[in-house]
Amino acid sequence: MSDFRRIDDAGDLTGKTALVRVDFNVPMADGKVSDDTRLRSALPTVEALRAKGAKVVLLAHFGRPKGQIVPEMSLKPIAAAFADVLDAPVHFAENCGFGPKAKAFVTSRAPRDVILMENTRFEAGEEKNDPALAEAMSALGDLFVNDAFSAAHRAHASTEGVTHFIPAYAGKAMETELDALEKALGTPERPVMAVVGGAKVSTKIDLLKNLVSKVDMLAIGGGMANTFLAAKGVDVGKSLCEHDLADTALTIMKNAEESGCEILLPLDVAVSTEFKAHAPDHRVCKVGEVSADEMILDAGPHTVTVLTEAMDKAKTLVWNGPLGAFELEPFDTATVAAARAAAERTKAGKLIAVAGGGDTVAALNHAGVAADFTFVSTAGGAFLEWMEGKPLPGVEALKA
Repeated sequence: MSDFRRIDDAGDLTGKTALVRVDFNVPMADGKVSDDTRLRSALPTVEALRAKGAKVVLLAHFGRPKGQIVPEMSLKPIAAAFADVLDAPVHFAENCGFGPKAKAFVTSRAPRDVILMENTRFEAGEEKNDPALAEAMSALGDLFVNDAFSAAHRAHASTEGVTHFIPAYAGKAMETELDALEKALGTPERPVMAVVGGAKVSTKIDLLKNLVSKVDMLAIGGGMANTFLAAKGVDVGKSLCEHDLADTALTIMKNAEESGCEILLPLDVAVSTEFKAHAPDHRVCKVGEVSADEMILDAGPHTVTVLTEAMDKAKTLVWNGPLGAFELEPFDTATVAAARAAAERTKAGKLIAVAGGGDTVAALNHAGVAADFTFVSTAGGAFLEWMEGKPLPGVEALKA
């Protein structure tokens, strides 16, 4: 991943216009941006381009209008919010579309001005990666900068199509993400440990198959661990379990053995007959001692000890998914303890720790350690597809 073009490679951009794909799909409340994290993440790229003398034209989507103009999905309020973050005017290209009117609007702006185009997904050809739309978009700029890793797994007009018409570069946020991912699985320091949790094996089959060929230790937690335990003949009671995927689990374990990857499954678990916080009958037991009316809701303390000992051997850690039902106390115990152990080792310079995925970010924030990891990706689907070893169209287009 290190062989991609960066903004620094673009040279002097005086008199040029940079077309920049950003992730402005931000949470809104009462018509206003309620969390400006994604807006702030675009700042380094926008400021770097302006410092080089470029006019900046921002492309972004918001919601899922599916090629229709949906007024409540307009980016207009986001333009005002980004102006506050940037501390400079942001010109909003209202009702311009992508054509001569949009070109005239962009041309009329001064060097170093910042322009936000209307929601790219108002265009029917955006998600279809329509070449005509991509060409119309590219006509607004002299170069393209992709700063939205979260949308890089989609071959859309504004992420991949435009790169067929003008030179493409990675933005600063994209650059940081790709460099972190390269350290995690591209050319990592070994041994490499992966922690994968979540509810179902079925949603992460490709991920698990890829990881057993890439990492030295793979810890499996959450509901998906139950499927692996059941496949080994362990009675998991009434736990969430995909019994029909037993053969898949056995194949993954066989492939891991052949690849020299050690699989770490729970040895003890926290169980209850009820899926609720502070269930009165919750207890910790060995994995073979789960009663027929109990469900596994978290990994136990011995399992956490084994995981932390594995972290002591590792140089690199990749984390996706919680180890239990972390939203419900006390079934957040294993996730919090393991996350804090990883954070301690990362802060001490003993571990490169990269994490990503929606539940993962929430779990690390819950444990209070997200800021202590080497890198935490908020990209969701793109992060997962990268972990699965799949090429990301928006990234492939940036390769030198």
